[in-house]
Amino acid sequence: MMPFGGMAARLQRDRLRAEGLGQHNNAIKYLNQDYEALKQQCIESGTLFRDPQFPAGPTALGFKELGPHSSKTRGVEWKRPSELVDDPQFIVGGATRTDICQGALGDCWLLAAIGSLTLNEELLHRVVPHGQSFQEDYAGIFHFQIWQFGEWVDVVVDDLLPTKDGELLFVHSAECTEFWSALLEKAYAKLNGCYESLSGGSTTEGFEDFTGGVAEMYDLKRPPRNMGHIIRKALERGSLLGCSIDITSAFDMEAVTFKKLVKGHAYSVTAFRDVNYRGQQEQLIRIRNPWGQVEWTGAWSDGSSEWNNIDPDEREELQLKMEDGEFWMSFRDFMREFSRLEICNLTPDALTKDELSRWHTQVFEGTWRRGSTAGGCRNHPATFWINPQFKIKLLEEDDDPGDDEVACSFLVALMQKHRRRERRVGGDMHTIGFAVYEVPEEAQGMQNVHLKKDFFLRNQSRARSETFINLREVSNQIRLPPGEYIIVPSTFEPHKEADFVLRVFTEKQSDTAELDEEISADLADEEEITEDDIEDSFKNMFQQLAGEDMEISVFELRTILNRVISRHKDLKTDGFSLDSCRNMVNLMDKDGSARLGLVEFQILWNKIRSWLTIFRQYDLDKSGTMSSYEMRMALESAGFKLNNKLHQVVVARYADNDMGVDFDNFVCCLLKLETMFRFFRSMDSEGTGTAVMNLSEWLLLTMCG
Repeated sequence: MMPFGGMAARLQRDRLRAEGLGQHNNAIKYLNQDYEALKQQCIESGTLFRDPQFPAGPTALGFKELGPHSSKTRGVEWKRPSELVDDPQFIVGGATRTDICQGALGDCWLLAAIGSLTLNEELLHRVVPHGQSFQEDYAGIFHFQIWQFGEWVDVVVDDLLPTKDGELLFVHSAECTEFWSALLEKAYAKLNGCYESLSGGSTTEGFEDFTGGVAEMYDLKRPPRNMGHIIRKALERGSLLGCSIDITSAFDMEAVTFKKLVKGHAYSVTAFRDVNYRGQQEQLIRIRNPWGQVEWTGAWSDGSSEWNNIDPDEREELQLKMEDGEFWMSFRDFMREFSRLEICNLTPDALTKDELSRWHTQVFEGTWRRGSTAGGCRNHPATFWINPQFKIKLLEEDDDPGDDEVACSFLVALMQKHRRRERRVGGDMHTIGFAVYEVPEEAQGMQNVHLKKDFFLRNQSRARSETFINLREVSNQIRLPPGEYIIVPSTFEPHKEADFVLRVFTEKQSDTAELDEEISADLADEEEITEDDIEDSFKNMFQQLAGEDMEISVFELRTILNRVISRHKDLKTDGFSLDSCRNMVNLMDKDGSARLGLVEFQILWNKIRSWLTIFRQYDLDKSGTMSSYEMRMALESAGFKLNNKLHQVVVARYADNDMGVDFDNFVCCLLKLETMFRFFRSMDSEGTGTAVMNLSEWLLLTMCG
């Protein structure tokens, strides 16, 4: 169960986020490191910054291929730029695409993204803040702003960089005195735990983390009819574009084709032009290899004969702007040679529409937790319904439907969080996707309802992600008629735990919200009984244990309950603990004696009996325990409606490792809930939904709970 400290920190973070923390102009200080304050400390003490949160050493490099005993890390020395060159510079003559050359790390996807970033100076300086240098106020400390899962974070690094034989081990600039790109790579490695965590990935990851934009992926073997138009328009709008050639086997990885294209390698698209070639219009596309070398040798490559057949001025203009590692090819060849294209739209403008229009954006954070909200995909009908659910209300159709159909365009992007960081302990990307359902008539307009299993058994989805895939993000453009819909994000298999961000972009105004139960309790009035109402057999049993004072202590209560429960052979239980019995006494003890009299015990026993009936009803497989999914329904049957976060807390507190809940834990959970609800209501006598208590009352509540 989440400790109070963790819960308090999360609530505080939610409040700050609501006030704008995490927006680009108010970035979160990663690991609470304040760049300006740390820099000032170093200047005043005359020392160069050493980052205690990401120490220069083996753990910063990696855990397997770049682990402490790997041949690749043998002889690595961490050096500051001033130890490598006489006059180090942060940026020389502006950041350009040649500032990014790949080193001994398979992060070409990241470098392709950084390379595209340099095409847009305004964007670049959001990530690489102005005013950093190795000359003025130099203190061995730099910082970068990177978008992470819905919020911007400010990441501080020292400038100790991994080197081998006096050369930078990883990303470096063709201009050997320049270091901004190597330091940005280090900041990104810090965010993800180590350099090795950056190995292998999709360019869209880097695109999104440097822009906060939304990415789309196109299969060039099944492209839309207007693919050239989409590329041209994306470049005009300053979108970032990456492309790659799929590998078909492990032998293909970074294999070079006949015409010198590298398979499984991330390139960036940097321009698109029409030229007049032998009296015909020819579409050309410009590509960059982040290696800074190994270029296409086919038609329109550097020095090829096609250039002799176009206007010399046009030829000079196109070739003059070429950088090393950059080349032109015909759009036809591009479509034939490359397998996929990734576009990151910097602001969610009309993604494939001719006119520029602002998209409306909603961002939700959610979690999949084993036993409470990790239901898996639609192949698992018993648990699919427990996944988080988000409602979108499409209010008006598109201006330009493109066909006779009245429809609303929206884009759904589902991103799993922090998975690279998990690699060190053997984790990696989950296989994720989503489904979209139309809201049933009876639930339209309702916010506080979480749709149950029966709904998903009876209804087909109206749209879904094209595939479930083990990428950080899966996104799809969808068109549906105006109305109310439910988006259900999930992992492919149930019980997979992760945090996620769901982003919904709609062309027209829409309402979007998470569907969740409103927290409530249908509590019966306290039972009014007297000793005369109690059966003699019950009195006798009570008297035997209670003795002359006719009151039972916590210890006696435990004995009597376990004796009674042991007679029910269909229940699996390891018996009530002393803590459970203390909670029962706290709930039932009206006179503050910390003991229960006959009437108090009878009322308690009546509660336990009614809960036993519910337990048996929802123990569907008659196993003697209840699954955590059955528990959710059972709590509702007992009168308690809880939201997703509370269900996660309940499962963490009361379920065992196999997500089972036995009878004593079920009773303890219901007792706890009833105690908390009754206490709250006693403090909120006006029924406002807000209780005010002083420190003493708060401590009494939490100490007794």
